[in-house]
Amino acid sequence: MTYARPARDSHPGPPTVSVVAHRGASEDAPEHTLAAYRKAIEEGADALECDVRLTADGHLVCVHDRRVDRTSNGRGAVSALELSDLAALDFGSWKGRATDKEEPDRDSRDSTSVLTLERLLALIADAGRQIELAIETKHPTRWAGQVEERLLTLLRRYGLDAPPPGERSPVRVMSFSARSLHRIRTGAPAIPTVYLMQFILPRHRDGQLPAGVRIAGPSIRIVRNHPGYVARLQREGHRVHVWTVDEPEDVDLCVRLGVDALITNRPKQVLSQLGRS
Repeated sequence: MTYARPARDSHPGPPTVSVVAHRGASEDAPEHTLAAYRKAIEEGADALECDVRLTADGHLVCVHDRRVDRTSNGRGAVSALELSDLAALDFGSWKGRATDKEEPDRDSRDSTSVLTLERLLALIADAGRQIELAIETKHPTRWAGQVEERLLTLLRRYGLDAPPPGERSPVRVMSFSARSLHRIRTGAPAIPTVYLMQFILPRHRDGQLPAGVRIAGPSIRIVRNHPGYVARLQREGHRVHVWTVDEPEDVDLCVRLGVDALITNRPKQVLSQLGRS
């Protein structure tokens, strides 16, 4: 199975801001489901974003919260459940996508079943066009260090741990945890890392990021309140990926500031606003 890799300059001409589908097309479909990611691909998203957590039996699954209570009909921490436990849950009906059929069709299963990272990688590999993937490791976790270890093992299996010379990696790893990003850089130095920020810590006010990190991931709240911070990051040579950008005025602000990527729940609408629909 071949994974399509982005070329170094996949968009000739003026720089094009990348549109990243946050948990898939998550405004229109249940987040982190195969249906949400299929929809984002169909809508033309440049990249997909997912969160990963480790199950009790060692599988990486795409679930944002520490517990499954909000996004499924079950209860409990992801880290305390096995993949078979998660597979028995409905991860879509909370979004109003429930089905009354006794034998669900593919579309309904794609909207309700737990999604493993491996299945998401397979979807991207079969997409027929270049799609990047931004993977967020969630912390704190009872499986300290094992999340990154399993993640790197899976990326190596797909040949995604080290892109060929002259090519940009189609995968990047994001986290609010500098320690997690350090583990990734130690195990796979060629994979870009993104330091996510909900607030500007004093040590980062001048645009510095944790050692080895070259991409900043500030929240849209930071960008709204401190637009000059984007320029400080850029002066330090960092790319800037902003989350979560859903409102038209926020899209306009980020474009004016020259950010590199917009992470959004509304990829179709953002692409349309950018004139790329």
